[in-house]
Amino acid sequence: MTKSNFIYLVTGAAGFIGSALIIELLKKGETVVGIDNLNNYYDQSLKKARISNINKFAESNYGEWIFYKCDLNDLNELKNIGKRHKIKVVINLAAQAGVRFSIDNPSVYVSSNLVGFANILELCKELQVENFIYASSSSVYGGNKELPFKEDQNVDSPISFYAATKKSNELMAYAYSHLFKIPSIGLRFFTVYGPWGRPDMAPMIFTKAILAQEKINVFNNGKMQRDFTFIDDIVEGIVRCIFKPVKYNDQDKSSAPHRIFNIGNNQPTNLLSFIEILEEELGQKAIKNFLPIQPGDVISTHADLTKLDNWIGFSPKTPLRVGIKNFCYWYKKYYFI
Repeated sequence: MTKSNFIYLVTGAAGFIGSALIIELLKKGETVVGIDNLNNYYDQSLKKARISNINKFAESNYGEWIFYKCDLNDLNELKNIGKRHKIKVVINLAAQAGVRFSIDNPSVYVSSNLVGFANILELCKELQVENFIYASSSSVYGGNKELPFKEDQNVDSPISFYAATKKSNELMAYAYSHLFKIPSIGLRFFTVYGPWGRPDMAPMIFTKAILAQEKINVFNNGKMQRDFTFIDDIVEGIVRCIFKPVKYNDQDKSSAPHRIFNIGNNQPTNLLSFIEILEEELGQKAIKNFLPIQPGDVISTHADLTKLDNWIGFSPKTPLRVGIKNFCYWYKKYYFI
C-alpha cells in the first residue's frame, strides 16, 4: 500500500487498538491526528505510556502525528480540530468499554458511546469525509447460539448495555451513511489481545494474578470460549478497510455506502486452554477460583470471516500461542518482571 494524501483522525488514540493503529499508519508515512480524553477507567499511566511510544515513532522520521486531549462530547472542539487539519478519514475507536462495568454505570456509556458517537457522525457529515471506520463489537451477537457468528444474523437481543450501545452505533452510522452518503465500515472486534493491552481484560488480569500467585476468577466454571484476536491482525484489517472505502451505488437511491464486518481469529479457544497457554509462557501455575457466569457475559464467540476476506483479501491468522508469547514478553518487559 502506498502513502495516501489524506490526514487521518483517530479517536481513542491512547487506547489499546487506537495507539497500535496510529503506529502502523506512521510507519506508512501517513499524517495522523489523535484525540483521547485520557479518562481514568483504567490506569492512566498505561495510556500515557502508549502516547509516549507513539511519540518515539513520530520522532524517528516516520509519519507526522499531532495529539489533542479532547472529549467526544465536545462537538465544537471536534469540529475545530477537523477543520484545522482538513481531516478526510475518521477512525473512531474511542468508547467506554467493558460489559460488566456497563451494568452499574450506564450513564457513562450513554455519554461516550451514544452522544459522543453522534458527535463523530456530525463531524464526518460536516467534513464530508472520504471514509469512516468505527469500532463495533462481537458483543452485539448477544445470546445467539448459532456459531460461527455471521454478519447477517439477527442482533436485536443484546444481553448487556454495552452491547446495546454498540448495536446502536451500527444503526446510527447506517442512517448517516444513507442520508449523507458517508462511506462507512463498522468492524465487530472479537476479544482483542496483545502487547499494550487493556488491564480490564482477561489476558492482563490473569497474567498479573498468576505472577503474583493470586487467585483468578474463572467464570461459568471455565465453560467459556472466546475468539481471541491478536492486535496486529486487528490493525491490518483496519488499515485495509481504510484503503477500501464503500462506494455509493447511484443506481440504488435506497442503499447506503455502509458495511459491517466481523474481525476475529476464526479459532475459538476454551478459557481453560487459554489459561494453560498463559501458564506455560509464564512458567507458573494459576490458582483458579471457579464461579458462575456473570450477568452480560456471552458463553461462546466465533467469527465467520467470509465477508471480511472477500472485501479486503485478509483474515486474521496469528496462532494463539504466538500471540500469547508476544504478549507475555511485552508484559514482563513493561512491568520490569
